Amino acid sequence: MSAPNRSPTVTVARPPRWDSRRRVEPGDVNTATASAPDAEPSAPLVDKVNLAQKLALFSEHWSPKVVGDLNGQQVKVVKLQGPFVWHHHENEDELFLVLHGHLRMELKDRTVDVLPGEFIIIPRGTEHRPVAEEEVHVLLFEPASTLNTGNIREERTVDQLQRL
Repeated sequence: MSAPNRSPTVTVARPPRWDSRRRVEPGDVNTATASAPDAEPSAPLVDKVNLAQKLALFSEHWSPKVVGDLNGQQVKVVKLQGPFVWHHHENEDELFLVLHGHLRMELKDRTVDVLPGEFIIIPRGTEHRPVAEEEVHVLLFEPASTLNTGNIREERTVDQLQRL
């Protein structure tokens, strides 16, 4: 059996951003290469993130902190306690992964209990209210454009997220 014919117009896909073999694109220059113009371009920094260490850096509730970026999405950690505001996100889905504690996600038609090691995805446009009777630690995965209070502006709205 012969190999399939390949079109000469097919190009090889560019390696993903985390691939250490990829070339550095304009705009990808990190601070080390920016300060030393003669230096060789370096590969993007690849390192692990310890969520417990990141969560230990703050104590406030309902104030998400960015711990990573991935294809226009942000990975965030947040501590929750008490009820939040009823809200929805017009254009973004949200993923809540419970790391510690018991999260109660209230929806208009039911309540979902989310325990450590479990996650819930709230589809865009879905009215919801997270409630934490005791402190809960959550990892959020959502588009960078997501405002924590969605369509509602109140005292817990965070416009500029802190990076840890």
